Amino acid sequence: MSNKKIIFTGPVGAGKTTAIQTMSDIPIVSTNEEASDMTKDRKPQTTVAMDYGRINIGKKEKIHLYGTPGQERFSFMWDILTTGALGLILLLDNSRENPKQDLKFYTSAFKDFIEKGDLIIGVTRMDEVDSPTINDYRGWINELSISAPVFTVDARERQDVSSLVQALLYSLDPGIAA
Repeated sequence: MSNKKIIFTGPVGAGKTTAIQTMSDIPIVSTNEEASDMTKDRKPQTTVAMDYGRINIGKKEKIHLYGTPGQERFSFMWDILTTGALGLILLLDNSRENPKQDLKFYTSAFKDFIEKGDLIIGVTRMDEVDSPTINDYRGWINELSISAPVFTVDARERQDVSSLVQALLYSLDPGIAA
């Protein structure tokens, strides 16, 4: 398999664009626009279609990274972006008001895809807000009858994001190396 496609999703401000920028070997393609709704309280710009980056592995192997818009009003892009993807990396912002609700919302919204692909969860901003804990997230995952590893991640740190990508590729094929 020479080309792989991985999707990053999650709420506004969880770090999707940053994670793709951190990992990409090429300048990313981003569709960020000025936020015009309540999103502007969290950040000045928001993704309206997608983010795209690429990891080059050797001369022929590539991993394509796509980031979904976080706002539900742009959810029509979610099905488009997940077509042909291997798996999903769900980034959750621990500083949001109700990360448990975010987890429920995104795992429900991507339920059909998760059943066919695979899911890895990265929790950002644990350095800013230490509650809920990673164990809380693991408990919530169990309550939802979902099987997915949960990681603490700083989307600005290449090693952290690389660990998510590697975990996803490994969960799909234990013989695969990223």
